[in-house]
Amino acid sequence: MTVAPIELPEPSQAVLRAARALQRRQERKERGQFLVEGRQAVREALRVPGLVEAVFFRWASAMDNLDLFDLAREAGVDYYGVSEQNLATLTDTVTPQGVVAVARTLDVTLKSVLGKKARKIDKPRKKHRRKDVSLVVICAQVRDPGNAGTVIRCADAFGADAVILSSDSVEVYNPKTVRASVGSIFHLPIVVGVDLAEAIDACRAAGMQIFATDGAAGTDLTDLDADLEKPTAWVMGNESWGLPVEHLALADHTVAVPIYGQAESLNLATAAAVCLYASASAQRASN
Repeated sequence: MTVAPIELPEPSQAVLRAARALQRRQERKERGQFLVEGRQAVREALRVPGLVEAVFFRWASAMDNLDLFDLAREAGVDYYGVSEQNLATLTDTVTPQGVVAVARTLDVTLKSVLGKKARKIDKPRKKHRRKDVSLVVICAQVRDPGNAGTVIRCADAFGADAVILSSDSVEVYNPKTVRASVGSIFHLPIVVGVDLAEAIDACRAAGMQIFATDGAAGTDLTDLDADLEKPTAWVMGNESWGLPVEHLALADHTVAVPIYGQAESLNLATAAAVCLYASASAQRASN
């Protein structure tokens, strides 16, 4: 069977320059745009109406992305074909995946997320459902973009209602954070730049208990029993130093993830995955 050729216009130099500039944080902040790289992430971005402004396809792999080409065309999004060299200028990865999009930022407020009946982003072609917030993860001064993106992905996987990145955490629109989320950044609300105490107070006011992770805590995750069924906000600390004493004091309980082998500790994102899975499983079982 003969496949019809794909017509991909070439972008102007001005369009390319504008997209390249989004690798700089200040440019992203001023323009309210960011770069999305990779098939899965671009697909999920295109499924959010009005989010994507342009998509760049590498000529050599255009036939591998016919589904994305169709999504862009159906959404009325500008799309272009670019050379390997030009695509490389849009990403900091050694081996680009062949497609990069320009998307609008998704900033939301703490009040809009934690207010009663906060809105949760659903998959396309389904109506937005409204539900009480029951599971949130707060990243306190998490600096590694890979960890932040993976926590967002885990929160999405286990049905969390939101992710909160406190002040001094990595920028959510950092290209590495976006890549590590593998499209999950488009599935649930993410609040950024909030003071940790303010975030915890807001979660508590929304009816959630506050659990802070600490490897030296006297309470293990397995000791919580019925407490895991209750609406919960998990506070995850910095990759290197965890949560300082004054931040641990803000929580209702400090909790350790039990380690049965010889590993000294767990990676931040792994610990978040374990805690979120435990809460999500208990909440689903109780419902």
